[in-house]
Amino acid sequence: MSLFLDVAFQSLVKYNEELCGDIVEVIRLKDRLIVVMADGLGSGVKANILATLTAKITSTMLKGGADIYETMDTVVNTLPICKERNIAYATFTLVQIYEDGETYLVEYENPSFILVRAGSHMDMPKKEIVINEKKIVESRFYIKEGDALVILSDGVVNAGPGNTMNMNWSVDNIRDYLERSISSQIDAKITTEDLIDITYSLYSGRCYDDATVVTIKAVMPKYVDLFTGPPLNKEVDSKLIKEFMKSRGKKIICGGTAGNIAARELKRKIKVSTEKIYNGVPPTGKMEGIDLITEGVVTLNRAIENIKKYKDNFDNGNKGMKIIGEDGASKLTRILINECTHLTLWIGKATNPAHKKDDFPKELSIKLKLIKELRDIMVELGKKVEVKEI
Repeated sequence: MSLFLDVAFQSLVKYNEELCGDIVEVIRLKDRLIVVMADGLGSGVKANILATLTAKITSTMLKGGADIYETMDTVVNTLPICKERNIAYATFTLVQIYEDGETYLVEYENPSFILVRAGSHMDMPKKEIVINEKKIVESRFYIKEGDALVILSDGVVNAGPGNTMNMNWSVDNIRDYLERSISSQIDAKITTEDLIDITYSLYSGRCYDDATVVTIKAVMPKYVDLFTGPPLNKEVDSKLIKEFMKSRGKKIICGGTAGNIAARELKRKIKVSTEKIYNGVPPTGKMEGIDLITEGVVTLNRAIENIKKYKDNFDNGNKGMKIIGEDGASKLTRILINECTHLTLWIGKATNPAHKKDDFPKELSIKLKLIKELRDIMVELGKKVEVKEI
């Protein structure tokens, strides 16, 4: 079975600068993941531009099938060496991982990557090669389920109070810390957030360099199938439900009509919860073989709002937001965030007359708009999403 690669990254901007000189580019292709972390020389606007160019060039070329030699040649010719300091205008780490775990990683004057497996860091073989008189270090290995691959910019390794390096916070110390802190239950976001918090503390709240942490965690896929809306053709109801029930993921039904179709075809009853309407979200239902049954557009809309808040909270550098509550939207949100790597949306395209009422909020009457929003935000979270329109 192929692995799912959970990716998270976060940066701290140098004190008194508006733009970060570290740039991360993440590209998910059908057969592989590409991640580039580039560190521009200096800080501020210039560093941001240099890092952006480097990240865009390397990721785009790798995506197009170029090898590291072609890529390095282009980067070197585009971003020459700084004559005054005799160092590269931008350094970078790039990694390419296939779904079977095959990993190719290249480092160009960036701190060494850290790979933690079963509570211990792994020293992977490294090979130094020279391309256009530039020394790069490449590694080839297989990442396994539960592994955490952590990439750092030098602003993390050099974090210390004042404009000084903290000699007690080296790559080795970070490795030791990660061995103690990473477990199978901790996702990439938590690891990234934790290291960024420590880095910020070591700088005493005033970062004297841009600092970036990228975490890639290999996990087994977690599948979720969500069915909402009646199909255009009632004759496909039976076939649809059979296929939906054969799916390998957690099964969710959103909407009364979709629930009634499933109940009829499966010859099972839906037991509606007696709970009161909580925060404007209608009650949920239960049926054998289905993990969650909710009302349709109101619940979907609220769940989308929850997911957006969760993502914005993390993107803004805040602590992980916990989704609490036992209403249908909260339950749906938790499943989609915590228990889902692959989401299949089974979307019936028939119009529900109930959504044409004048007193129904317009934004909730457009089912396909909601589904598009859900699909887009889940993709932004790094999930794989498939839409089946019926």
